[in-house]
Amino acid sequence: MEKLSLEQKQQQFNDFFRIKHPIKAAMRELGEDFSPPDPEHLNDSMPYAFRIASEMSALETAALRPLRNLGEHAGELVKFLNHQSRKIDLMMSYVLQQQMADEHQYDTASFGGGGLILISKKPLDLQTQCELRLFLEEEACGIFCYGEVITCEKVEDQYHISLFFSSIREEDQELLVRASLHLQTQQLKKRKQSDQKADR
Repeated sequence: MEKLSLEQKQQQFNDFFRIKHPIKAAMRELGEDFSPPDPEHLNDSMPYAFRIASEMSALETAALRPLRNLGEHAGELVKFLNHQSRKIDLMMSYVLQQQMADEHQYDTASFGGGGLILISKKPLDLQTQCELRLFLEEEACGIFCYGEVITCEKVEDQYHISLFFSSIREEDQELLVRASLHLQTQQLKKRKQSDQKADR
């Protein structure tokens, strides 16, 4: 794996769109000497609950795809399967939330495909490696990955810690990108509706 400089990591972090939106995040410090696995080998260190959640999501997508070709007759079947899928998502959400140890939980200021910004009461040294467990309530999914501290800024009485994803699976990175864009669309709709109400 190519060794990136701190500046290159900051550049990649900023290349991705980031949305100001809180998500549940658990972060555990691993130190500067820890070497995160390649994204191809991330499954080996991933907790079992995150692994099966990912597999279930892939199976669901694969199962629903052929039904799109059946036309309007499949509409009711798709609706039924989506409800079943939602029930499974809710159950998996509960299981994944149990993986978020209270002592490691943080709020996020923003997130995107390149990394996230955690709000912390204490600072972290640059290049500290961290294990991350992220939970996206809107998507009912969890992501397990590794991050590296690339900036740590004092904001009033807290610290905003920027974590670059040093090891994340491609499908999880895509999921974060989709989720951030989806949330932005929702925010823009809400803003438009409130502007229209204010004009009346």
